[in-house]
Amino acid sequence: MAFVTEEQIQQFREDGFLVLEEFFTTEECDAMREQIHKIIAKMDVPPHCRTEFSTSEEEQLKAQGSADYFLISGDKIRFFFEKGVFDEKGDFLVPKEKSINKIGHALHAYDPIFKQITHSSKVQELGRKLGLEKPVVVQSMYIFKQPRIGGEDGITRRMVRAPPGTIPCTQFVGSERTYQDSQFIPVPICKGGLILIHGEVVHKSELNSSELSRHVYTFHLMEAKDTSWSKENWLQPTPELPFPPLYT
Repeated sequence: MAFVTEEQIQQFREDGFLVLEEFFTTEECDAMREQIHKIIAKMDVPPHCRTEFSTSEEEQLKAQGSADYFLISGDKIRFFFEKGVFDEKGDFLVPKEKSINKIGHALHAYDPIFKQITHSSKVQELGRKLGLEKPVVVQSMYIFKQPRIGGEDGITRRMVRAPPGTIPCTQFVGSERTYQDSQFIPVPICKGGLILIHGEVVHKSELNSSELSRHVYTFHLMEAKDTSWSKENWLQPTPELPFPPLYT
């Protein structure tokens, strides 16, 4: 990994994102992919829990909003699927390794390979260079971007928990602006590269129209010093898994 310079940190603060090529080694990337294949091989999701993941507001509320499988996944390793991969009985129409949109949201806590990557010394060093004093890991996901069917990750409003007893269990708040494609900056990245994105930066990932998957491991950090996590957020820490500190 190339040393992260003060100029790069300043660039991140100005732009809200930073590309760090070769942040992770080829061996580390291969280890994550191999581990995810092992996790998929052991996958056992009952048909009634086979939730299709979408960033479309209407589809998301329909598919996820009333599903505890999604709502209480923050302290578990669970599977979320692409649209159109199940028949009317809930059986797979495609090989299961090609059906998954993402796996989340606690790989960083319960899987040894992803825990090691998340808490690696270089990630901790990067956190310190960013000035984070008490960062915690809020969630993690392995995103597949399947070939031809890898859905677009759109821009959504903030999804929060609805009042108790409400169906669906989640709702969107605030208004969503319309953005032109010309306003976005394409950010190509090679295997092992890291894209650091500030939480307030609007970003998206288009439909994967290629014949190759675009595997990504992503995790979210929050500065816990002098801050509090919103009780409205759909994702909540639990007694079983409080948000773990990044620094070990």
